[in-house]
Amino acid sequence: MTNQAHARASQPATPINFDVPPHACDCHTHIHGDVAKFPFFAGRVYTPGPASPEEMAALHKALHIERVVIVTPSVYGTDNSSSVFGIKARGASARGVAVIDDKTTEAELDAMQADGFRGIRINLATDGVNDPDVGRARFTAAVERMKARDWHVQLYTTPPMISAIKQLVLASPVPAVFDHFGGVEASLGLDQPGFADLVELVKSGKAYVKISGAYRSSKLAPDYQDVLPYARALIAANADRILWGTDWPHPDSVPLPGRKATDIAPFYPIDDGRLLNQLPVWAPEADVRKKILVDNPARVYGF
Repeated sequence: MTNQAHARASQPATPINFDVPPHACDCHTHIHGDVAKFPFFAGRVYTPGPASPEEMAALHKALHIERVVIVTPSVYGTDNSSSVFGIKARGASARGVAVIDDKTTEAELDAMQADGFRGIRINLATDGVNDPDVGRARFTAAVERMKARDWHVQLYTTPPMISAIKQLVLASPVPAVFDHFGGVEASLGLDQPGFADLVELVKSGKAYVKISGAYRSSKLAPDYQDVLPYARALIAANADRILWGTDWPHPDSVPLPGRKATDIAPFYPIDDGRLLNQLPVWAPEADVRKKILVDNPARVYGF
């Protein structure tokens, strides 16, 4: 079997077992368009396979999800055109989160806003940034760019970095949105360094957290039971600041011995139906699930 065949994005195998409320939103996805039209960034650390708007539409039909947020992944650098392609394919039910740098002009940000972008992403995880000074500087610069637009700053990082930027987040005029449970490692327990700070930021209302990508925090497939205490703790802290997402098509960005950055990295074979069915386990109350799936995304992304 070829690498390309291995890289096909997964579709849900398990039917949804609860009533998904109207206007539910998947707050974390990626589109990887035709490489000829949307080439990858030369400095990327991994290469994903294709993930088309049509495949994403099939995913969300199976999940009973109407709205979507498309996040530009690190493999494109600051080229957001593949995300724009995905947003336009989905229409008014899609929003985007962009990756920018110092060279991104205000006019380019205006165009992104018209295209449906409502935030920018700082990726400190795939980039391997562990220096608190670098994290603080990048967050501060991002907030400065976003405060006039009322966009949010999304961060893919780790609990120790969350601790390092905590005071900046508390003082920020724009919301912070932390990806994938804030990067916790479920096996390390609720008292791992940084998680209490994430809970405090969520409780304060200054930060949102995506209870997404459970398989990045846990090795206990397929239901990731050890993330349950983290999901419950975050929801209990402030249900108005919780978002949910698939992280489809589940890219594997972890460098492996013998795998070059230009080799196609197979997607993780995740059953998103089974993943979404964990939400009622984490949030048994229907009104809380509506906040997570509908109300909170509408507030953050402007649906």
